[in-house]
Amino acid sequence: MPTAPSLEVSVLEIAYTAIYFTWVIAVVYPISRAFYSFGIKRGVPHKNMIYYNRKLIHVLAGGVVALLVPFTFKTPILPFAMALLLALLTYIPHRVGKLLYWFQVEDNSYEAHFCLSWGLMILLSWIIFSNYWYGVLPILFMAFGDGATGVVRNLVYKKRTKSWLGNLAMAALSIPLGAAVMSIPGALAGVVASIVEHFEYKFIDDNITVPLSAFTILFVFTKLMPLGI
Repeated sequence: MPTAPSLEVSVLEIAYTAIYFTWVIAVVYPISRAFYSFGIKRGVPHKNMIYYNRKLIHVLAGGVVALLVPFTFKTPILPFAMALLLALLTYIPHRVGKLLYWFQVEDNSYEAHFCLSWGLMILLSWIIFSNYWYGVLPILFMAFGDGATGVVRNLVYKKRTKSWLGNLAMAALSIPLGAAVMSIPGALAGVVASIVEHFEYKFIDDNITVPLSAFTILFVFTKLMPLGI
């Protein structure tokens, strides 16, 4: 965890940012594209492989990098900037009409929302708590928890849909994860995030509502109604 708030960007942080950015690009392009081809060759429908790939990217890019942030950054400047850049890079294909077909769809640009939420959680956790874990845990709910619900729904229903079965899978992962990281507030945040994920609205998706609701719970139960961590 960062020892104290700082706005000084070190050379080491620049190096870590370059490594993480390279890793994310590798996941988004050769790794997920190869995974798409692997599934298509084995008869998995195009739409299903897109959905699997989105969850793969959530976990390997969003989740893994988030886990490393508390151990490698003292300032949120570079992680936040990286998230904004990735949001732009994932939105541009929608804007120019050249989708990355192995994980993007015409209907929405939720992957850009994921990047924006990721960066916002990292920034807010540093500003409000001087502790990245308050942002990392909501990101993990979004990456790992939502990843679990997505895989379950895709396996059972063979399409992108909402069902409480998927939310149960998310809760089974998120609640113990939250408890392990932040005790009672973390477990409560896992419960709320798993319920909130079930609902989606026209202009806001679960890549925003899940981490934001979890972060709000952590804020309320550690700042306003402290239960102890």
